[in-house]
Amino acid sequence: MTACVFASDLHGRLDRYEKLFGVIEAERPDAVFLGGDLLPNEPVLQRPSSPTSGDFVNGFLVRKLGSLKARLGSAYPEVFVILGNDDPRADEVAILEAAATGIWTYVHNSRTGLGSYVVYGYAYVPPTPFALKDWERYDVSRYVDPGCIAPTEGHLSFPVLRSELEWSTIKGDLDELTGDGDLSSAVFLFHSPPYNTKLDRAALDGRKVDHVPLDVHVGSIAIERFIESRQPLLTLHGHVHESARLTGEWRDRIGRTHAFTAAHDGPELALVRFTLEDLSSATRELI
Repeated sequence: MTACVFASDLHGRLDRYEKLFGVIEAERPDAVFLGGDLLPNEPVLQRPSSPTSGDFVNGFLVRKLGSLKARLGSAYPEVFVILGNDDPRADEVAILEAAATGIWTYVHNSRTGLGSYVVYGYAYVPPTPFALKDWERYDVSRYVDPGCIAPTEGHLSFPVLRSELEWSTIKGDLDELTGDGDLSSAVFLFHSPPYNTKLDRAALDGRKVDHVPLDVHVGSIAIERFIESRQPLLTLHGHVHESARLTGEWRDRIGRTHAFTAAHDGPELALVRFTLEDLSSATRELI
């Protein structure tokens, strides 16, 4: 059995990370999935263009996981990482440098193996009302929901071609990433949840922008259609902190695909435990 734990949206909270590290040391899972929004929150417009959370990556995450790896030896798990829309892309350099040491595998827009399974990662989310646009893409078209800021109109911590900002979509990225491959044994580590599910419900009830009611579902249409048509084994999500509280559900099914969220809007660490061979028995604990 391939035992896994999944956490997301830790936002640099040291208490949550310490709880996660304690679980890893005590339970020794085969794999750990970290689904983005990992770094401390900082006002984006006050950040310089150079990395500032690199100290957190190296001074805390790499140091703590390195110590854990030394203690666990061959029992150290495979750790799969993506960033999220609150994580400045300028800090991707520190993430990649750490990946080169073997402390984790950075899987954004790539694929790798986990035994007989394949792991894909994808960090981008549809346009949000927030200023930082490093990990935002148009979804299936260049449409932007009322109240949201287009990818071309926000702040970037890392240079990107204007043409990429204007024309790239989540749909196009996923098509290019996966081709026509068989995904029946694939695990996808997303930051965005799929649209109109139990995992993407935001607290926008009754709110309007310019007299237009806001959609309470803020996930990705492209990701929802991708899951529906390609039917991977499992998809992991974060991003919408309050969704599990509002819907009462942290998991959903789209056809044969299991979908879990580890986002949480309380002070606790939300930890999802599962085995890839028996996804129906997955659990979620607030620690």
